[in-house]
Amino acid sequence: MTTNRWPARLWLVRHGQSAGNVARDLAHESGEHRIAIDIRDVDVPLSELGYAQAQALGHWFARGEGNGRPDVILCSPYARARETARQFRDAGGAEPDESICADERLREKEFGILDGLTTAGIRAVQPEQAEFRRLLGKFYHRPPGGESWCDVIFRLRSLMDTVSLHYAGRDVMIVAHQVVVLCLRYIIENLSEAEILAIDQEGDVANCSITEYAHDPKAGKDGGLALVRYNVTAPSDEDPAAETTSAPDALVGPRG
Repeated sequence: MTTNRWPARLWLVRHGQSAGNVARDLAHESGEHRIAIDIRDVDVPLSELGYAQAQALGHWFARGEGNGRPDVILCSPYARARETARQFRDAGGAEPDESICADERLREKEFGILDGLTTAGIRAVQPEQAEFRRLLGKFYHRPPGGESWCDVIFRLRSLMDTVSLHYAGRDVMIVAHQVVVLCLRYIIENLSEAEILAIDQEGDVANCSITEYAHDPKAGKDGGLALVRYNVTAPSDEDPAAETTSAPDALVGPRG
């Protein structure tokens, strides 16, 4: 008899729209080289819309649209992810006393010397890095002091080992960032570089969208997680068509 090593259900959630997403949009629209944010990326808060998105997701789960509710919530230590998780829980997405555990392995991709630069800014200020990224691709390019997608994947493999060890059979939600969601898909679905980059090219992971997996005992020798739905957003509490930012998840640098 095989032993289930995986959660019964796993939801991956990108945080709600942040003040950094808004600032990045404005910087790109005006052709600026730097994003006008004067605080650490880890401290960037949700925007007003981001709060509404997180609450709408919680209400959506409370109405039964999420295929259950999480009894484990893990999140990035970044303020925008922590607050998304809190707003989701407090809106009925989970039990009121459900603890929220921040795990540093879920943090945003680090951009190193590209921190705070727009895509145009990277070409203007760090042309060598722009060329390295063009040659290597985002999957392998590591800016000095920063991370490649492979670096993010390395720490997320450790995270998934922890999930498997401690939360088998549980309903787990992970609240993090766009690159984290994509890299977790790469790990869980055993994708290739080309496959995950093709998914990335289809468009951004929407703010407060869910990517959902369910345990499938027939997947592999020991069972596994099967994708149920990807990049699905809850309707806004005020408007049936939920608003999402067009900005990439990363506050700084090119989208990881």
